Amino acid sequence: MKDLNLSSFKQSWRLIFVCLLSAYILTGCGSSGTDTTAGVGSGGTGVLAKAVTGTVADGYLVNATVFLDKNGNYQLDVGEPSTTTDSNGTYALNIDPADVGKYPIVVLAIKGITLDKDTNQTIANSYVLSLSRDSVTGTVSNFISPMSSQIRELMETGAYASLQQASDALSSQLELPIGTDMRGDYLQSNNTSIHTAAQNMSTLMGNQMEQVMGVNGSTITVDVNRYRGMMGLMFNNMSSSWCQSSQSSMGTFSSTMTTMLANTPTTPVGQPYWDMSTAYSNMMGGMSTSNSSMMGTY
Repeated sequence: MKDLNLSSFKQSWRLIFVCLLSAYILTGCGSSGTDTTAGVGSGGTGVLAKAVTGTVADGYLVNATVFLDKNGNYQLDVGEPSTTTDSNGTYALNIDPADVGKYPIVVLAIKGITLDKDTNQTIANSYVLSLSRDSVTGTVSNFISPMSSQIRELMETGAYASLQQASDALSSQLELPIGTDMRGDYLQSNNTSIHTAAQNMSTLMGNQMEQVMGVNGSTITVDVNRYRGMMGLMFNNMSSSWCQSSQSSMGTFSSTMTTMLANTPTTPVGQPYWDMSTAYSNMMGGMSTSNSSMMGTY
């Protein structure tokens, strides 16, 4: 009887040990890697998602939609990781580690929903911001603003070999010293020149909402060619007075932009998107000589 009891005791502990070992394997014992998010990556790979964090601003934007734009259409599609900004304008976007730096991040600032902390009011018109895929990292803050949006569009043209070159081109247009940090948080650094320009840029983009954005069911759509044409127009006119002036003085330029976008063909279904320079050139093709001279050349 004693031997039988000893044998049963050993078998019981053996069973307990196997169960504990199985539980340890299944849970990964807390995973010692840097990716601590409980979700899995896209495609059901079982890979732990990586939290790409950052901030969105004109002023800091609250309740803006942030997503990884895997097909480059500037709209949130099924299967694209998304989130919303918090009360400080920050976001944490959980994506597959393999996708970090592979796709751009897009932000939809939505009329009546997104709040601009510059004014503590919801924005009057929707607009789109983005961050170049080359700027997306999993280790530092990914700041998204009208400036990052212009840099992303400059990179899309293929005319710039690096983010720094594109940033320098932007600072030159704004008549700021070469080397100015165009990708950083200008609110945190208290750079009022960049902040003012960003405010004016977001206002101009919002004024073109009806030309650029639409709705398909519950999905906010973006006409990519018109959007990029708009960004080309702004880039080519950043040295003009609206960049650092009061927003009330932007009326003429905004009206000209509205007219040009209205005459720009919508993006053909299934066709490759224009980049900013191509879209701008196509828009300029239909303008009179006097207007074309006023708008400059890309």
